[in-house]
Amino acid sequence: MRVLYEADADRALIRAQKVAVIGYGAQGHAHALNLRDSGVEVRVALHAAAHRAIAARADGFAPITVTQAAQTADILVMCAPDEAMPDLYAAEIAPHLRAGQTLMFVHGFAYHYGFIKPAADIDVVMVAPKGPGKALREAFIKGGGLPAIVAVAQDNGAAEALAYSYAAAIGCGRAGMIASTFALETEGDLFGEQVVLCGGLSHLIRAAWEVQVEAGWPPELAYFDCLHEVKLLSDLIHERGIAGMNEAISNTAEYGEYITGSRIIDAHVKDAMRAAMADVQSGKFAQQWMAEYRAGSPNLQKMREAAAAHPIEAAGKTVRALLTK
Repeated sequence: MRVLYEADADRALIRAQKVAVIGYGAQGHAHALNLRDSGVEVRVALHAAAHRAIAARADGFAPITVTQAAQTADILVMCAPDEAMPDLYAAEIAPHLRAGQTLMFVHGFAYHYGFIKPAADIDVVMVAPKGPGKALREAFIKGGGLPAIVAVAQDNGAAEALAYSYAAAIGCGRAGMIASTFALETEGDLFGEQVVLCGGLSHLIRAAWEVQVEAGWPPELAYFDCLHEVKLLSDLIHERGIAGMNEAISNTAEYGEYITGSRIIDAHVKDAMRAAMADVQSGKFAQQWMAEYRAGSPNLQKMREAAAAHPIEAAGKTVRALLTK
């Protein structure tokens, strides 16, 4: 694995560019603020009805339209949602692109799966911080940073150096800039989200809570056992790794991990993970999600409502209210 740091990047490169951050949501606000604090000439671009315009103005930006950004900026930082980005690109960016401009992605979804196909004379790079924008901004303010995946898909001569300059300007050079590809970043990110971080973890928690409540536990106590303490253990894993976490827990808990964990996450689960990986790598998931979005996201809304109505949420509301008194 090739990792570069702040000293390996020429910050003057990005300071010589006009940068437009398209979108001011989870990632966009952190990129724009960090760039500005690093002395970069940066504008925020939003569509006319964007509700985030209020937040951008409150932070001292005067939002421009996406079309204006495409016409005037040297670097367009694509921070719009994955699903909205292709239509936004086709309507407001592609007609105005000129040779030598750079499309900077913070996640590879739209480009990797072919929903956006820039001409060959456009540089295409990616700087993908390994964490949410809130954490990126907080780390920067404290003098640190988050690691970032850096990839170059189209380079007309200066794209790679510029990508590392950008990554350093948002603080990622302080933690490590990891050379990779759009494919590895996009597919790995989707797989991790689906089988562990979002999909796997939430379904595991709900199923365990249901079993414990069915066995007679009060819902609030089951919430402590199956959800509340997840943060304590995940923090240990984050700081020390799995083996380090095991050094910090009781021998009883560690023994139970070894003899029971593999009964829960067994060969059938691993086969399901392989199937999920195949859907990600083939583009099946991407096509399915874009079709859902373009249909108005009816299934997403139903699943979102069902998740919010699960009884574990009522137990959690009670527990969190008790803990804040």
